[in-house]
Amino acid sequence: MSERVILVGVETEETKKNHLESMYELAGLAKTANGEIVFSLTQKRPRVDPQTIIGKGKTHELAQLVDAHEADLVIFNHALTPRQAQLIEEIVGVPVIDRIQLILDIFAQRARSKEGKLQVELAQLSYLLPRLMGQGQNLSRLGGGIGTRGPGETKLETDRRHIRRRISAIKKELKHVEAHRARNRQQRQQSNLFQIGLIGYTNAGKSTILNLLTNAETYSQDQLFATLDPLTKRWHLPQGMEATITDTVGFIQDLPTQLIDAFQSTLEESQGMDLLLHVVDASSEDRQQQEQTVITLLKELGMESIPVLTIYNKADRIDAFHFTPTLFPNVLISAKSSKGKEQLSEAIKTVMMEILEPYLLSISAENGHELSIIKRETLVLSEQFNEEKENYQIRGFAKKSSSWLRRMEDGMDR
Repeated sequence: MSERVILVGVETEETKKNHLESMYELAGLAKTANGEIVFSLTQKRPRVDPQTIIGKGKTHELAQLVDAHEADLVIFNHALTPRQAQLIEEIVGVPVIDRIQLILDIFAQRARSKEGKLQVELAQLSYLLPRLMGQGQNLSRLGGGIGTRGPGETKLETDRRHIRRRISAIKKELKHVEAHRARNRQQRQQSNLFQIGLIGYTNAGKSTILNLLTNAETYSQDQLFATLDPLTKRWHLPQGMEATITDTVGFIQDLPTQLIDAFQSTLEESQGMDLLLHVVDASSEDRQQQEQTVITLLKELGMESIPVLTIYNKADRIDAFHFTPTLFPNVLISAKSSKGKEQLSEAIKTVMMEILEPYLLSISAENGHELSIIKRETLVLSEQFNEEKENYQIRGFAKKSSSWLRRMEDGMDR
């Protein structure tokens, strides 16, 4: 059953540029969390009120709106301090949460893997720990609705020591899970496989792209944070080369620091990639703002040096003839069209040829069985058999770490 929700946002000098987009996004987040938006209250102020964000008079107006619309919950588009949340709640008479708690709630719904659930619980407990003081009313309703779901809220009535012990235990458990993930990453890097990472704003179509290339059948819906846990699948290029593609959690404007910290290992899946595919919703009115959010987060994560191909997705929803891209290199496709896969594969191949090392290789006919390995590990562009010399002439591109490239440099296959 959905909860009746009132959204609250303040437009200040600092936020006026992105205020409208941010409020639209908050509405999308609330709907994703199964909230029914009954009213959206916005206010222009030079700066937020230090006690109630919107000021005393507006807070009393909010209380009247809660009564008039029979609202169950108020969601602020701002991070609330424990004291602010308590003061507002006392006036409006219903639970009050902020954008961060809302995002944590959605993550709690979306987590499927053991690591994802642990990371959500860690983020929730870290966020809620300083808010335990004076939250008697809030704590009595935990587990009941938006902002209260997930593994982190079942016994918050217990003291801080218990929560600190649980945080400590989760961190230890996560270290073991992360070590296992690191070993898997290392194995992929040592296997000479070309590694591709899918990144982008939430709901841009990353999972759809993964399904398009690999037939992975991952959860793909028009929802914010439809994918939370990273997923790696193998992809065979049309030329035969094998690569891995890893889907990751979607980025979002003002991503809470608790989540950047908690999901560091999830995002680390993209840090060792050979190529990043930045998926952008070409039909979004806030496209450039979303692009900038992803670019900023890439810099914060130290990933700006990794080559990027921008995929402008959802071309079926726009006038492609008048579309003006802002990021390069790029490709404009519709992941749902019959030509989408072919166009995307060709664009990826073109970028890969710039990243990889070119080679010309001769293999004797008696070693012809090695051709299948070369085709799997490298990007073969041409293959010809010389009857006079009884050898194969192969032209293509390979990773610098490729065993075949090293053998050529040592003169073994010249």
